[in-house]
Amino acid sequence: MASKNQTVEDKLRALYTLQLIDSSIDRIKTIRGELPIEVMDLEDELEGLNTRKGKIDEEMAEVEKSISDKKHLIEECKAAIKKYEAQQAKVRNNREFDALSKEIEFQELEIQLSEKRIKEFKAQIENKKEVLNLSLSNIEEKQALLDQKKQELDEIVAETQKEEEILAKQSAKEGKKIEDRLLTAYKRIRSGAKNGLAVVPVERGASGGSFISIPPQRQLDIAARKKIIVDEHSGRILVDKDLADELNEKVQKMIKKLLK
Repeated sequence: MASKNQTVEDKLRALYTLQLIDSSIDRIKTIRGELPIEVMDLEDELEGLNTRKGKIDEEMAEVEKSISDKKHLIEECKAAIKKYEAQQAKVRNNREFDALSKEIEFQELEIQLSEKRIKEFKAQIENKKEVLNLSLSNIEEKQALLDQKKQELDEIVAETQKEEEILAKQSAKEGKKIEDRLLTAYKRIRSGAKNGLAVVPVERGASGGSFISIPPQRQLDIAARKKIIVDEHSGRILVDKDLADELNEKVQKMIKKLLK
């Protein structure tokens, strides 16, 4: 817990120490690079490809059923033709014979139409098989790439996870030394900065956050460590270079000791 008797310099020291530790955690995450995002993108892509494959499988099953139905209809038509031909042999007049002939003709046309539809269905299946094979090839390729990326990520995580956990605990410990109002401000500034820097040193007369020159009198105020000064361009908290150099050395030794 932050001491009520902290001076401004104590607060600046605590803030910059926390920043250095959090920056070390950021560097660990940077080592992982874009791998976590790549893995997520590949998983999403694979899910989409597998969904597409499932749809093609369903479509092929429907077409296969249609072929089966048409084959069944052809068998029924053939059976009907045999029945009508047998009836023709027993008819008593031309009118009955002609009526049965028309029925036979209708069944034959039904067979022709069904055979035509079967050919069309088979052509559809061949087309869908080509699409399916392409999908399977894509799935195999993406799965291999995903496995590779996951292995790379697992290896990097295994190497850095312990370090990150140790530093995260130290970050939480250092954060307790800072009063809530300042800690909240620090986190807000840090979350809005692309490089995660909320506290930066003054270097060569310019802010480490915006690289814009700071007036000499303001530099003296920062070096005096009597009040917390924020860079008006970047919104980051400023510390003087001497304090930054001192804490850099100190914190690096501490981190090295923690990670032994």
